Amino acid sequence: MYLIGLTGGIASGKSTVARRLAELGAVHIDADQLARVAVEPGTAAIDQIVDRFGPTVLGPDGGLDRAALGAVVFADPAALARLNAIVHPAVRSLSNQLIREAATRDPDAVVVYDVPLLVEAAVDHPFDLIVVAHADETTRVGRMVQLRGMAEAEALRRIRSQASDTERLAIADVVIDTAGSLSQTLAQADDLWLRVRAAANEKSVRGAP
Repeated sequence: MYLIGLTGGIASGKSTVARRLAELGAVHIDADQLARVAVEPGTAAIDQIVDRFGPTVLGPDGGLDRAALGAVVFADPAALARLNAIVHPAVRSLSNQLIREAATRDPDAVVVYDVPLLVEAAVDHPFDLIVVAHADETTRVGRMVQLRGMAEAEALRRIRSQASDTERLAIADVVIDTAGSLSQTLAQADDLWLRVRAAANEKSVRGAP
């Protein structure tokens, strides 16, 4: 198995890169999706969140009201840290399980673990490669305002609640520049796939008896 850690800040184009790699044959594991599973009604994590932040973060159906919770944590770094301390370990457990399952199904699989908070959560999977999708802050704010209908101040707050570009780029083995056109981003993802397949084959050969 060849394991890629793919990260990038909000509105960085990371999901576009992940989708392209999945189209080309990678096994895609989405940390955002796992974070939703980890806090479903009845889980230990949602019970801890309610204990910490109160019942107002729940919706009428007993599920997490993400807007209500986001209004609390994105305005308060300490609150965000408390939330992350609950959610990150639960997500890590789920991702470990899925990575093991992917390797069992296909020992030669290329697995892309798509994790926005790779830096913040100190994700410690044994990655063969860390890829960072990167666009400047101005570009990302523009996307959030135009595509998500978000106020500029809220977009900036969301961006600055995450790791800085400098922190993410410091851990990158590969940087995909997503500030240009979609076709330019996809071309970089295609090039990456060719490199990864070659590296994965080499790793498989080295590991053969």
